[in-house]
Amino acid sequence: MDTVGTAPTSPSTDAPVQEPGRGHPWRRAAAVLAALLLALVSAVVGCRIAGSDGVTPVPQLLAFLPWLLVPGAVALLLAAFGRWRTGMAWAVVALAVTGWFTQPYGAETTRPQGQVLAQLRILTSNTEFGWATDDLIATVRREKPDIVFVEECAFVCADALEQRVPKADYPYRDVVREDGSAGSAILSRFPLRDAPVIPSEMAMPGAVAVIGGKDVRLQLAHPMPPLPGEEAKWRRELGRVRDFAAASKGQAVILAGDFNATQDHALFRSVLDAGALHDSARLTGHSRTYSWPADRTTPFRTQIDHVLVSGRDFKATASRFLTVRGTDHRALLVDLSLYGG
Repeated sequence: MDTVGTAPTSPSTDAPVQEPGRGHPWRRAAAVLAALLLALVSAVVGCRIAGSDGVTPVPQLLAFLPWLLVPGAVALLLAAFGRWRTGMAWAVVALAVTGWFTQPYGAETTRPQGQVLAQLRILTSNTEFGWATDDLIATVRREKPDIVFVEECAFVCADALEQRVPKADYPYRDVVREDGSAGSAILSRFPLRDAPVIPSEMAMPGAVAVIGGKDVRLQLAHPMPPLPGEEAKWRRELGRVRDFAAASKGQAVILAGDFNATQDHALFRSVLDAGALHDSARLTGHSRTYSWPADRTTPFRTQIDHVLVSGRDFKATASRFLTVRGTDHRALLVDLSLYGG
């Protein structure tokens, strides 16, 4: 065959052209790391969208949902460095959805009807095995709350309340004497009647107070925390708190304590919705103010201590989170107006 004058074969123009620098190992590694971060953020935010608390580590991460903006932003930078356009779009969507859910949950205000029957101040404090008892008593003397809810009131706490808090100031009390984290107490200036307790490993006593001539159902909340692998206890006990709220709908209710849950947990939102209750911190502009952990310098903090009130009976006028030495929780002080509709 005559091959004289045959032109050399040119490279195919159909071959894919690689984006400059995209194949560099560092860029590939950045894209992979971005994908891992986005998968984590998306799993947690997806549960938030679905109204589910998921399984470990989702319940624990939901408590710090606003902080997911940090890995989301890092993933966006890594995707940009890796020239991964799909990842950049994914990160933007994840950041937008996470940012949306950082908004406060629930109505901005309540609309009780009738005349004001009483002004009262509520204090809730977790004393961490009673270690913060001294500062709690100092706080009670300084702030003069009308009703005090105390969680993790161990024997040393119960004894101190009995000996050092005058009965003239708080003549009505419901104290569950248990050691460690199981003990609890309700102190009141108003007359109390017995009410059913919520079954739990850490005591959750309840009572009915007569305030301004009106019955107000008081309930202390302290369900088990969502420890890794033990979320079933948390779900069961917080579910009982939700059942209490549903059964008490239509009554004047103050439900206060350490809920071991935030507004980003579906179970906590179900407590609010079931009983038409409102979070006092939300009503007073402090929905993202942290209450735990208070004894460490970590920036990863969240709000798990709450005072919930029935919206048709109460208006929250002020709230403050107070440092109480000796505990990993900040106390919550709330001023309320009780209406007689």
